[in-house]
Amino acid sequence: MRDIGRRRPPVRILFIAWAVVVGLVALWTFGPAASPPQIPEVNRGKAFGSSEDIAVESRKLLREATFKTLEQPWGRRCAGESRKAFIAGLSHYYYVRQNQMELHPQYFGELGAAYMAKQWSSTDDQRIDRLTQDAYAKGYFSLADFDGSASKMIAVVLKNERVTGKACAD
Repeated sequence: MRDIGRRRPPVRILFIAWAVVVGLVALWTFGPAASPPQIPEVNRGKAFGSSEDIAVESRKLLREATFKTLEQPWGRRCAGESRKAFIAGLSHYYYVRQNQMELHPQYFGELGAAYMAKQWSSTDDQRIDRLTQDAYAKGYFSLADFDGSASKMIAVVLKNERVTGKACAD
């Protein structure tokens, strides 16, 4: 029996739809790459902007806050609000660090990238990284506790670390 009211679309329409989809995929795959972002004219030849003195002070305060986070008693890092504060403190530090390392070169090019790399490699930053690695190795947190930009940077810091302890294991 013939289906009245239900008509199949003509093969020609299906072929055209298929061709459009294949064409778009091919264009996205093989088309010209997006041009790299241009450094704003006002920033060319500079490593940082006019408000860098504020950013330097902000990084100093961020490091101090992160040290307070890492100085928390070991026993308070595993549960409750103190654990949330511990994870949030580390997350905020690595979030800011990752964002500045990623975004600064977009505004200031290679000079900005080199400057920002130097800004985030102070002895305080190295100490924060070592304390973070130690807490990770002892089992006070896992990479799954972090997301977004923070997780990118913390993964770099922890790339050669192994968990050898079970401090917060249930």
